[in-house]
Amino acid sequence: MTRQELVNVLLKRASGKPGTRGEAFAPANIALCKYWGKRDAELNLPVNSSLSISLGKLGTKTVIKFSKTADKIFLNGKPAPKAFAARLSAYLDLFRNEGQFFEVRTKNNIPTAAGLASSASGFAALVKALDQLLGWGFNPRELSMLARIGSGSASRSLYEGFAVWHAGQRADGMDSYAEALNREWPSLRIGILEVSKARKKTGSTEGMNRTSETSELYESWPKQAECDFDELRTAIAAEDFPMLGKTAENNALAMHSTMLAAWPPLCYWKPQSIALMQKVWAAREAGIELYFTMDAGPNLKLLFLKEDQAAVKALFPKVQVVNPWI
Repeated sequence: MTRQELVNVLLKRASGKPGTRGEAFAPANIALCKYWGKRDAELNLPVNSSLSISLGKLGTKTVIKFSKTADKIFLNGKPAPKAFAARLSAYLDLFRNEGQFFEVRTKNNIPTAAGLASSASGFAALVKALDQLLGWGFNPRELSMLARIGSGSASRSLYEGFAVWHAGQRADGMDSYAEALNREWPSLRIGILEVSKARKKTGSTEGMNRTSETSELYESWPKQAECDFDELRTAIAAEDFPMLGKTAENNALAMHSTMLAAWPPLCYWKPQSIALMQKVWAAREAGIELYFTMDAGPNLKLLFLKEDQAAVKALFPKVQVVNPWI
């Protein structure tokens, strides 16, 4: 099945009428169990299920309207870079009628393409705004599948708090969607340590493909990821923070290990990234319950509890603390 065929199947379920404007916000999300590798590149179907937590008010706001003559795409108040605009226009091709154009204004309050899941929040916000503009009336599961074909991790950014993305087994991808994990953990905090705002040299899709095609360590990744997925769900249900932190940190390091074993080797870390990891390990040895995770970028995301927030801020004065439930 192609992306267009999947979209056509879902559009047959549309129940509303088009409007004149769509506006939506979607949070960025941090994967505690990573998505790294596709069983179907066309439909963005993952090789393993994944689990994430949202970043509260950090994410993307998108406004979309109809345009008369051509697509007009703006990022953070300025005309979007050509590559960014081309990617969004190609995605909008899946939904437009003949001669139909769009004006899209999207704003990120997190760095774009720096390993902080801006594409996830971006496509999730775009899909939610399109749902309003075009009057689809879709439920979150259907929106999640549409967001998935724009950016896999976007399937999880439809939700606040914890979300799970089911890998599914069907070839058409109709059983691969994300849903909220209805469990809050009020004392859990995320700390963002920004190493670089620069656009990463190797995008996530390219890096994912290189890793799965050339890394000898990748063969063991899907099995470990599925085990980590189950352990994280258990940890969340029991509010077992050491189990959650250890599993998330190990999952991130395992993913990056598969990249380092790719050819040519792929390393998203900067020297400062490694220094910060070592600082986290030293803090843990000193008795602070602190862990980290990293996506495909140089920035670290710390995991800790509210009771340790003062100690974490003392160690990392520039950390941006996020409460996912505010």
